[in-house]
Amino acid sequence: MSIFVWCNRENDVIEVVVRNPEDYPLVMKEIRGCSIMDVIEEVSDDRRFYLNVHKCHCMKQDTIVRHIGKLDILNIFPNVMENGWVYHRLIVFRHKDLEELLRRFDKWGWVYKILRKVPFDGFVASSLTISADTLFSGLTERQLDAILTAHQHGYYNLPRDADVQTIAANKRVPRTTFQEHLKKAENKLVAALVPHMKLFSHASPAQRRSLKLK
Repeated sequence: MSIFVWCNRENDVIEVVVRNPEDYPLVMKEIRGCSIMDVIEEVSDDRRFYLNVHKCHCMKQDTIVRHIGKLDILNIFPNVMENGWVYHRLIVFRHKDLEELLRRFDKWGWVYKILRKVPFDGFVASSLTISADTLFSGLTERQLDAILTAHQHGYYNLPRDADVQTIAANKRVPRTTFQEHLKKAENKLVAALVPHMKLFSHASPAQRRSLKLK
């Protein structure tokens, strides 16, 4: 399963996504039996659930987020837990703060890996304003399925591995129907991306180069 955690330093909001639906009852039992969680609200379906937990746990003594909060570092939520690892996305303004954070990790015996670093020069708006809801909330289920199906069949490869007619035939739906869902999805995605592209375009060429992942 995957766990996503948001925190406002008073409450935690936790989203748990279970990959195998057969594991869902066991996961729910484990979570509900966790004595450290004082659940205020719970919403669930057949493969994911959300918990609003009273009193956040990340600000307890010697947690990673607490150490981050004591330094001049921004922790960009959500924190993601998968396969025994917790993933943090950080904005660090000074090298000495990152060095101090890593020193504390070593002190407490935490195993860590820096997966990637992007140089920071003050232009952070484009990386903080985009979200999954911003991009995808306007899509219907059929439009989302059309995009994912087209990608799965190599429609967006260059050259394309399949055309609309072939994909529609594989799905056993009319070509015009599939094409309509696909085009509407593409139009909505472009419309959602344009504001962020405009924001990014305000950066100088040097700033844009500095934002590239190394």
